[in-house]
Amino acid sequence: MSTDLTTPAPSRQDQDRPELRRAIEELARSGFLSVQLRVNDGRGEWAGAAGLRELGHDDAALTDGHFRIGSSTKSFVATTVLLLVAEGGLGLDAPVADHLPEFGLDRRITVRMLLQHTSGIFNHTGELAPDGTVVPGIPWRGKEWVDNRLHTYPPEELVRLSLSHPPRFAPGTGWSYANTNYVLARLLVERVTGRTLAEELRRLVTGPLGLTGTVAPGTSPELPAPHNHGHYRYEDGGRQRTVDVTRQNPTWVGAGGDMISTTRDLHTYFSALNGGRLLPPGLLAEMRTPEATAGYGLGLFAQETEGGTVFHHNGAVMGSAALMYSNADGSTTLTAGLTWVDDAELSIAPAFQRAQQRFLDEVFCGKLDR
Repeated sequence: MSTDLTTPAPSRQDQDRPELRRAIEELARSGFLSVQLRVNDGRGEWAGAAGLRELGHDDAALTDGHFRIGSSTKSFVATTVLLLVAEGGLGLDAPVADHLPEFGLDRRITVRMLLQHTSGIFNHTGELAPDGTVVPGIPWRGKEWVDNRLHTYPPEELVRLSLSHPPRFAPGTGWSYANTNYVLARLLVERVTGRTLAEELRRLVTGPLGLTGTVAPGTSPELPAPHNHGHYRYEDGGRQRTVDVTRQNPTWVGAGGDMISTTRDLHTYFSALNGGRLLPPGLLAEMRTPEATAGYGLGLFAQETEGGTVFHHNGAVMGSAALMYSNADGSTTLTAGLTWVDDAELSIAPAFQRAQQRFLDEVFCGKLDR
């Protein structure tokens, strides 16, 4: 495999996209503090931003800032695991317990099941029980999270917390989204290679692609400059408080959502992945073959739209989110970073869902031009 998978930058940036400009400005007014968007398609590359860089300040939002990408991390981790499969260091259908015997995992749980969320393992960030009640995991809401947002959670602790709960179902018999699957995938990569996940990401993905703004931060709470700011609103002693949470230790979610990137890097990565420049064809096909429940493959979703199949994996953590979409050959991509004032009630969720649909309609279905 070539060691240089970079794609030349477009020769020009097409700024004549008023429909995209309107979309991000409307989103900024709908509750997002900042929206930065990058679209690469048959009309060229367009990048823009709307909103503010930081709450309480007048500085305009950055177009090329770093941001926390949340669960978009899972796609990078899955790609790293599949590249190790391609190298022969892992078997996709091998028992995870063969490599991580210390956890006493059910031997029916395979590497594939971790990547596809079909292991049945309880989610360490909590689960919704069949009766509608929430079974809590580690604290990730409200004052308790704010007060502990610089705390370090070792990945082994997250796994053991999950395994202290009964499994959701027998391995391979259902689907349930669990961050712990990817915490285990990280530990698997590190056990098999003897190197950290960050090192393997650099060796296999970010280095070959020339991704200079993409970081697996480990325990560091820092967000590289430049960046827009994320905030969090919570109740403390009967009063509403709002704090800047741009600095946060992401080990509470671990390899389920801890990475940092830029819209440019996400475009380069997702275009290369879907364009067949990262994985061998057979493994890319495996990655993009969805299970029936939620349309989830191995670290990405497949979604049918009026414009054809779109692959994606979006993500969010406190005050920050990423959108990452591509068509089947990687020739059209949409990547975005968003910030807002988050809260325990996830009040931004409806606007976040509208944002996803709005961008899909415009870029992949062409609806907003009509």
